[in-house]
Amino acid sequence: MKIINKFNIILAAVVASIVFTSCVDNNDYTVPTIIGDEENTSLNAILDSIATKDTWNLISIADVKAKYNSGDAPVKIETNDVVKGYVVSSDQSGNFYREFYIQDAPENPTAGLKVIVNLTNNYSKFNFGREVYISLKDLYLGETNSRDGITTVAGRVKTSDTNEVDVISENQMVNHIFRAATTATIVPKTISLSELSSTPVGTYVRVNNAFFSDALVGEPIVDPNEDFDTQRTVMSCSGFDFSEGIIETSSFASFASSKLPADGGYIEAVVSKDFRGDNAVLVLNSFSDIVFNETKCQPLNIDDFEAVFNEDFQVITRDNTSLSVLPNWVNFAQEGGEVWLGQEHRGNGYVEFSGFRTGDDSNIGWLITPGIDMDAQTNEFLNFKAAQHHVDNSSENTLEVLVSTDFDGTNVAAATWTKVSASLPTQDSSWYQFQDSGLIDISEYTGTLYVAFKSVASGNNTSLDGAYMIDDVQILAKK
Repeated sequence: MKIINKFNIILAAVVASIVFTSCVDNNDYTVPTIIGDEENTSLNAILDSIATKDTWNLISIADVKAKYNSGDAPVKIETNDVVKGYVVSSDQSGNFYREFYIQDAPENPTAGLKVIVNLTNNYSKFNFGREVYISLKDLYLGETNSRDGITTVAGRVKTSDTNEVDVISENQMVNHIFRAATTATIVPKTISLSELSSTPVGTYVRVNNAFFSDALVGEPIVDPNEDFDTQRTVMSCSGFDFSEGIIETSSFASFASSKLPADGGYIEAVVSKDFRGDNAVLVLNSFSDIVFNETKCQPLNIDDFEAVFNEDFQVITRDNTSLSVLPNWVNFAQEGGEVWLGQEHRGNGYVEFSGFRTGDDSNIGWLITPGIDMDAQTNEFLNFKAAQHHVDNSSENTLEVLVSTDFDGTNVAAATWTKVSASLPTQDSSWYQFQDSGLIDISEYTGTLYVAFKSVASGNNTSLDGAYMIDDVQILAKK
């Protein structure tokens, strides 16, 4: 469990006691009236308890979600845990109902959480960007629809189905959900549609180069024959092809009859899942969050590109092969004794990093490509395939992709590494099934570029001993 530094809580309590104005963002989701003295007093008391009492803890949204596994019976929180988040949904247009979503930071969020409340028009209390604290003791974690994959903070277990949860009552809200004075500016995280399935539920995102097919243009966003939700396919250009995603809209949304626009542009929305949890979907706060004022994009022509770097790992012909067989690659153990190893399955070679039975509390392994001359060509894209197995519901058993132009080929720690966005496997991905990373634009870099695959695991923590696999690393460039 990650416990937030007590000094920071003391500082937060001081700030909460003196700040009575809000830093309002540009979204017009109606900022509620100023917080009353009683609500400020209650929040300050909680922050003071966190700062001074060992039995109270401010925990992250990721730690909250780690307390519950999809499909399990609801879990009652018995400890004095408090979670902080920023509201990213709005029910002003009726597309959300008796619920709101919070994410863990105003910008670059890593986790989101659904909160269900017996309150309609809750945007007037929990406005977009509002910083809120939820005292979790005696509340429940679960799902409103069992196995839908959306971890939810709730007030009780449903009487009609004990595997599901029900709303936090208005009486409970007074003692459990507290607004800070701050309304933060929410910066949507830019993702591609190919990344939608791996983007944390409950976070606010932006998809660029989006458009609807000609067959959908002019159709209402909600099918008038649907009683509940309508799913409309949205498309975007993704390298040499198109990607698809789903916008899901309630028939009760005030903009249900709005027509899907022509042209292209961007969409901002909350990431959620469909009713059964089978697919990630985008849910709009308002129809105005579809901003199509550009010409529809066109994918790149693959005939215009060639591979300037390619490693298919076919030199690996047996399991647990040392990667010394890969000339000029760097295989570095930052923590623990484990490094990346070559593996083989049915004639296919690939590389893998795993914490399984290493005996180390922490394993951090880097696998770094040879340097690529970025001045020898233009319009470069990185592409690879990745898979996982035995990765559990933990935010700490991770795979990251980073790049550097000042790595000297030896000292990993001294280099400047920049994380790049890619479609990566999650615990929900099928084991051993490689998925495409998508085309990652690296054309902004000059000089010698190194690409690093960094994985974090543990040999002594069974929730962190999963493995990540990499194959078919290539860099494509304009001919």
